[in-house]
Amino acid sequence: MILVSACLLGINCRFDGTNRLNEKVLSLCQGKEFIPVCPEQLGGLPTPRIPAEIISGDGNDVVRGLSRVVNERGEDVTENYIKGGKETLKIAKLSSISKAILKDRSPSCGVHFIYNNGELKSGIGVTTSILKDAGIVVIGEKDL
Repeated sequence: MILVSACLLGINCRFDGTNRLNEKVLSLCQGKEFIPVCPEQLGGLPTPRIPAEIISGDGNDVVRGLSRVVNERGEDVTENYIKGGKETLKIAKLSSISKAILKDRSPSCGVHFIYNNGELKSGIGVTTSILKDAGIVVIGEKDL
């Protein structure tokens, strides 16, 4: 069983209410057991929602209390991102999942890149950090 970012499967759950349907991911999942997740929604954020970024560092720093996730209005949404990551991990553990395909460039699901101050930078998102810390293999859609 595979955990997959819901937006990659065509579910309209991104911050702007759209999706990032990825045909490779969809094809890979066909005929297999998978669970779509949106950590931001699991963390209690609405869709659509105000875009957010990790202020400094990456998801590892957020999980360790060294950084914050703040939306464009300046509101701190760190706890929502941490809760979403933890809820995603609960789902993974309940389903004995060892692999996840997540949407890169997201403050939650980023696998290789995230945004800091509007710039794309190397780093991982909050949920990716939480899943990796639990021993789950996380890859981005471009790794396929």
